[in-house]
Amino acid sequence: MHNRTDASSKWVYWWALAVTSLTFPLIWLGGLVTTHDAGMAVPDWPGTFGYNLFLYPISTWLYGPFDLFVEHGHRLLASVVGLFAIGLCVVAYRNEPRRWLVATCFLFLCAIIAQGVLGGVRVLFDARTLAMIHGCSGPMVFALGGFIAMACSPLWHKSIRMQRTNRLGKLSVFLFILSLAQLFVGAHLRHSLPTWRPIFFMSLVHTHLLMATLILLSIIGVSVLVRMRANREFKELRSPSNALLAIVVAQSLLGFATWIANYATPWVELTPWLARYTVQGKGYWESMIVTGHQATGSLLILCSLWMACRSYRRNHNVEAASSANFESIEYVRKDRHPEAVSVGIE
Repeated sequence: MHNRTDASSKWVYWWALAVTSLTFPLIWLGGLVTTHDAGMAVPDWPGTFGYNLFLYPISTWLYGPFDLFVEHGHRLLASVVGLFAIGLCVVAYRNEPRRWLVATCFLFLCAIIAQGVLGGVRVLFDARTLAMIHGCSGPMVFALGGFIAMACSPLWHKSIRMQRTNRLGKLSVFLFILSLAQLFVGAHLRHSLPTWRPIFFMSLVHTHLLMATLILLSIIGVSVLVRMRANREFKELRSPSNALLAIVVAQSLLGFATWIANYATPWVELTPWLARYTVQGKGYWESMIVTGHQATGSLLILCSLWMACRSYRRNHNVEAASSANFESIEYVRKDRHPEAVSVGIE
């Protein structure tokens, strides 16, 4: 039964991995749309300037204005992701014996469709609030696709569920929830309005910094717990732990660079370069930095979910090895001290 589940989930695993891999550049491209204020570069939906989405002249798209390139490209890539999600549902329905996972694949498809409709309605109504919601829900869909890939991975099938009193698991879940909350605050900063009062904007900035500090401390705590026990029983947690450390360092550097790219810095007297720097809201490197900060946040959410899933599942081979060692110890005790062992059993 276990081997059948493992073999049948292989195709679902590769499909889920493909859809999730395509979703990340989709998030990056959507971030470029926000960075360049290109959400209304194509004013109609679901078509493009009256054309069918897939029949819009490629020369006009590739060699036209950059905002048209990123907006139409975002729509095309979203359609490809939707087609791959349909393929995932078909493969899961035919090969996956776990009904809850099949239902999750269909939920993933519905989430992608809803995300596309939300983006289209944002264009039709030219609503900035819908754009913010669209930007928040994208990383959640990305994380859901990643979870499906985790549940179909070979390591998942070699694991058993752990107790809910797991300290590492609780801290990982807290990190995941905190990352989602940080996404919400960051989306407000990305879609800030010129009508906001300065005190409200700065309160959001301080909240963002506070939550970033909590995320950093949580990742350090997770890393310490993993390294305290990894040599004995949690070796499979090294990969998500190392990924979280690398991402939080990159995210911190990108966050600082994003602030400089958007608002310069009050410490211009520190270096001549900062004194000469001029804010260019839509410069190439500035756009890549700001968008990279937003996209890396999605990776942080996914990796925190990865850590939470691995924290609550443990390699059953470790359990088997521990059981075998215990039986061998009991055998030695019985051979040397049969009376003591018999009393203990009774």
